[in-house]
Amino acid sequence: MYQKVHLRLTILCTGITATIMVVMSLIYLYVSETGLYRNQYNSFKNDMNTIATNLEQQTVISMEWLAKMEAQGNYRFFVLDNGIPFLYNQLDRFSQTPSDQLLLEECLQSYHDNFLIDPAEGNPSSPFHLYHVEYEFSSPSTQKDYFGCVINIEKSTSLLQVIIIFSIDVLENQILEQRFRFIIIDIITILLLCMFSWFFTGKLLRPIIENHQKQVQFVASASHELRTPLAVILSSVECIKRQCSEEEASENKFLKIIKQESLRMSTLIDHMLLLSRSDDQHFSIHKKPMELDTLLINAYETFEPLVKEKFIHFSIDLPQSTLPSCSCDPDSINQVISILMHNAVSYTPEHGNIHLSLSFQETSYEKRTFTISVADSGIGIPSDEKKKIFDRFYRSEKARSTKGHFGLGLSIAWEIVHAHQGSISVHDGEAGGSVFTIVLPEE
Repeated sequence: MYQKVHLRLTILCTGITATIMVVMSLIYLYVSETGLYRNQYNSFKNDMNTIATNLEQQTVISMEWLAKMEAQGNYRFFVLDNGIPFLYNQLDRFSQTPSDQLLLEECLQSYHDNFLIDPAEGNPSSPFHLYHVEYEFSSPSTQKDYFGCVINIEKSTSLLQVIIIFSIDVLENQILEQRFRFIIIDIITILLLCMFSWFFTGKLLRPIIENHQKQVQFVASASHELRTPLAVILSSVECIKRQCSEEEASENKFLKIIKQESLRMSTLIDHMLLLSRSDDQHFSIHKKPMELDTLLINAYETFEPLVKEKFIHFSIDLPQSTLPSCSCDPDSINQVISILMHNAVSYTPEHGNIHLSLSFQETSYEKRTFTISVADSGIGIPSDEKKKIFDRFYRSEKARSTKGHFGLGLSIAWEIVHAHQGSISVHDGEAGGSVFTIVLPEE
């Protein structure tokens, strides 16, 4: 139990801290990437302003200057004179590939689709008008993002266009590397958080575990010590009965009360010892192949006389086909069935119904389960109490006046079934009452 609590606390502490850390990392990455992108775009705009100023001051555009500017900024220049490629782009060593031509068309298409520049924005004192615009666009052909700039130089009836394209692959690679570094750092940090949380929660739980172990030891020791006076009381009752005549012994109600309450106390001690062994991790089961239909027939025959005394209709339903063996502890499973049957008999009124059944489900070769159910037409269990009835010492309000039940039987049944890697649950019957269902794996 404490191992599960330890694990859940570790997951909780790690999860909360890791979530805060990841959120903060994402915020930082967003701010950082936005800043990197903005700085790169501003740097591109500054370079374009410098290039536009140089072009405005030159009367002749030299190919050497274009090549130098292209190499310095890792830019790609396209020069068009009235829509015709400039000599710079027609030379063999600078010849355009089909992909370059397509990229140029996509850049100009984005420019024409999104911008309308008024030539009057140029410098009126200059012998020609120059205006330019910077923008970003995505290329469908290369599936990449670019910064683009179109510089228009108008003189008389001629139009010179300088298209400059800058690939932001370097920026995107820088962003990806930064993300990768943060992912690695976050993973390492989360692993360290797991180790720290496991150690820290373990230290927090240690005093609780020690106190619980002391309680378990106390309950076990007290239960063992109580056996001796109970045995003395029961033996004394038997001695008194032997010394009295049969008529006196049968009429002495005090002897009956002493014996009855001593037996109830002995049962309670047995239950507490069983649960203390479970808490102390000493509760063990001894599995072996067992035919569950035989186990249920024996339980039916055992409880049939008791059921008849209350005039309760008792029935059993077993599969017609031969069932495989179930790997279980027969004595423990028989104890679970007995607990459920005792409850059913105790809380079912006269002329009621109790139904015991067994079924086998084969959802896949690896998952084959047996289902045992005990259905009664008794007082039933309220919906808000169904989750509590397997807690120790819990009894439904309707059952408080019933003697012989301490609220431990269903806790013991739960411990035994879960030791078999099975499950036990309860739901309302169709005609009232309760239906307890046990699911056991085949192996």
